[in-house]
Amino acid sequence: MLNVIWLALLAGGVLVAALDGQVEVVTEAALGAARGAVEVCFDLVGVMALWLGIMRIAEKAGLVEALAWGLRPLMVKLFPSVPPSHPAMGAIILNLSANMLGLGNAATPFGMKAMRGLQELNRDSDEASEAMCTFLALNTSCITFIPATIIGIRASFGSANPTEIVGATIFATSCSMLLAVTVDYLFRTRSCWGRKNRAD
Repeated sequence: MLNVIWLALLAGGVLVAALDGQVEVVTEAALGAARGAVEVCFDLVGVMALWLGIMRIAEKAGLVEALAWGLRPLMVKLFPSVPPSHPAMGAIILNLSANMLGLGNAATPFGMKAMRGLQELNRDSDEASEAMCTFLALNTSCITFIPATIIGIRASFGSANPTEIVGATIFATSCSMLLAVTVDYLFRTRSCWGRKNRAD
């Protein structure tokens, strides 16, 4: 579907430019955007290498595991259908802990492992379980303490203080995570959809 949207946007741009007699503007914009994207990528390499190195040191030092240990009591309450000792619970906690620290590369395999474990608990049903929906909501809206990618982009564009976004990011992601948890809870406990799933 996303490919269709992109194709429609590109075709619409070319069509409008052709009707206006300025097809060369589309070519210049495309080449300029491609050149700018490459420049931004090169600028990001150094900053991202620094932050990922710091995060990897934190990971090796046990910061992710410590955060996971602190999150376990909350996760047990958010995922009542998942046994606390099940491997899926450990993967969920590690995924969210890595996301909180900006370790996107480390979070992805944990997320995939968590979903596989939740699907096993779901008896291989084609319909997502409540636990899977909750995990997806948390993973998508997870609070982020160190937004390394945004810091890198700001630095690549010459920001005088690229890390000043940290406070705003923590506030915004805290609000999004709180909203996601609240909406998920309401869907699970108050809606007809949630009651139907429990009845099944």
